[in-house]
Amino acid sequence: MPVDTDANWLWLFEWFEYTTPGIVVRESVWLFPVIEAVHLLGLCLLGGAVLVVDLRMLGLGLKRQTIAELAANLRPWLVGAVVLMFVTGLLLFLSEAVKCYYSQSFLVKMIALPVALIFTFTVRERVAATGGLQLSPWTRLVAAASMLLWFTVAAAGRWIGFS
Repeated sequence: MPVDTDANWLWLFEWFEYTTPGIVVRESVWLFPVIEAVHLLGLCLLGGAVLVVDLRMLGLGLKRQTIAELAANLRPWLVGAVVLMFVTGLLLFLSEAVKCYYSQSFLVKMIALPVALIFTFTVRERVAATGGLQLSPWTRLVAAASMLLWFTVAAAGRWIGFS
């Protein structure tokens, strides 16, 4: 007998959608757009914190500061943006979990997000912490990979609204 793979996890996404926060956000006229706007502000903060360091690791801009100094100064903004986006993203997800279940863009984002987070807080952080004024091919490769990962997360997240 064939297994209906749709039914395997759909019940969980339906449950998510009918939690109290999911219902409150979904039924409010203004709550979803306000939360989404805050989520996008978090994206701007995250993108800025990531891009400034990654561009420096590529040798573009802010060349008077070491990579390590710049990364250390921007780390609180990066962490704050991740926390802000997690909280608002969770609320947005709960309000339309079943739509997300059927969305390929949501799947891409949920795969790329943990990869980007792990990469950022392990590989990129180590490379940035040891980065001085000089650049290496490895530093540039890490910066390019970071930008690609975060672009994938942002683009897939944006595309959820169109799917």
